[in-house]
Amino acid sequence: MTSLKLYNTLTRKKEEFKPIGKIVGLYTCGPTVYNYAHIGNLRTYLFEDFLRRTLEYNGFAIEHVMNITDVGHLTGDMDMGEDKLEMEAKRENKNAWQLAEFYTNAFKADTEKLNILPPDIYCKATDHIAEQVEQIKQLETKGYTYRTTDGIYFDSSKFSNYNKLSHLPLEQLQEGARVEKNEEKKNATDFALWKFSVEGEQRQMEWPSSWGVGFPGWHIECSAMSLKYLAGKLDIHCGGVDHINIHHTNEIAQAESATGKKFFNYWLHGAFLNIAGGKKMAKSDDNFLTLSKAIIEKGLNPLVYRFAALQTHYRKPMEYKPEALAAAARGLQHLYNQVRQLGTETNEVIPNFKMQFLATINDDLNMPKAMAVVQDVLKSDAILPDKLATIYDFDRVLGLRLDLANDIDQVPAEIILLKEERERARANKEWQRADELRKKIEGQGFILEDSSEGSRVRRAE
Repeated sequence: MTSLKLYNTLTRKKEEFKPIGKIVGLYTCGPTVYNYAHIGNLRTYLFEDFLRRTLEYNGFAIEHVMNITDVGHLTGDMDMGEDKLEMEAKRENKNAWQLAEFYTNAFKADTEKLNILPPDIYCKATDHIAEQVEQIKQLETKGYTYRTTDGIYFDSSKFSNYNKLSHLPLEQLQEGARVEKNEEKKNATDFALWKFSVEGEQRQMEWPSSWGVGFPGWHIECSAMSLKYLAGKLDIHCGGVDHINIHHTNEIAQAESATGKKFFNYWLHGAFLNIAGGKKMAKSDDNFLTLSKAIIEKGLNPLVYRFAALQTHYRKPMEYKPEALAAAARGLQHLYNQVRQLGTETNEVIPNFKMQFLATINDDLNMPKAMAVVQDVLKSDAILPDKLATIYDFDRVLGLRLDLANDIDQVPAEIILLKEERERARANKEWQRADELRKKIEGQGFILEDSSEGSRVRRAE
């Protein structure tokens, strides 16, 4: 069997993946829920979904944890500026807690539309203040912290090899940190563990502590929550490449200083989605597109974006262009047409093609080559039921809902999602909810047909 090899940012090379124990611990940095996720953010979550599905395809059991950042992420990376949640709540004249819940639900809805598997645990920063405070106390006891007028800071000079993830000379990290300068910091790369509430101002999100009323820094949440939920299985930590130099570097520094142990064995990072001209898509630059605006409002199946993401390796920048998206829409439709021509009967997965597919995905998630193997299967001389069984098997990783190919050309994505929600309701014996969803589907001009093999939806004549 082909071993799984992943590019580890920590060592800057592909390594054979060897889990610590029987269950693989996977931690993926989640959204800061002050606005909608843009399609650049969603590209990272897609890469992480391909990773998780590849691990499961290889037979690994997974425990997947994702944080929800609902406090402590400031507008400046170096612990300067306003809290993003508080700032947006003021701008929209809303309650920060309600704002966080709204955008958390919006994020989950987007990932469901993209067929991204949900984590086993979503953990909110605001639900784990005690764990973060405890880790700061551990660091304080070991002499890694100091106090300024605006908070409790981590002294990065006391952690050896601070730049082991970024591989950048310390001077370059310090130079970047000086863009936002705090005169009280001992070192430019020091970062806040606990920020004090500004005297005379009432924050919506603040907590008492032995240091004073305030809120946790951004970095402490991920180390505290990952250690809580994945202790003993700190296998893989993922995020975007923008997390390498600051967020993930600081996570490692504080976690390893607090525990005296290595913090995650494998670090994987997805490249940016760029807009025309090579500039990354970012909320801070106000040049971002949501899934709804970029895909759904154009009448496209959201899975078009998933299909597009499969065409570029996760470590290479991907460029957003309307014409590229149109090409992806045509490509996905063509694939659905090819699958429909295979009929509905499945037989055996074709062994040699399965081995080819496994070899490509196990080569650091080489999804473009995996898609080429899909075409090799479709063009082969194998019998149709074997081809279909093989394609369905591959789709456990690709996640393109190829088993719905007979429906997707006629039924909009939102109706397919309602059908699947109804199937989950029926599986959970939520009969009233299932009836409500049936009526909603039928009210939009579609017919549901239930059988022992599942449900099928078609447009009413």
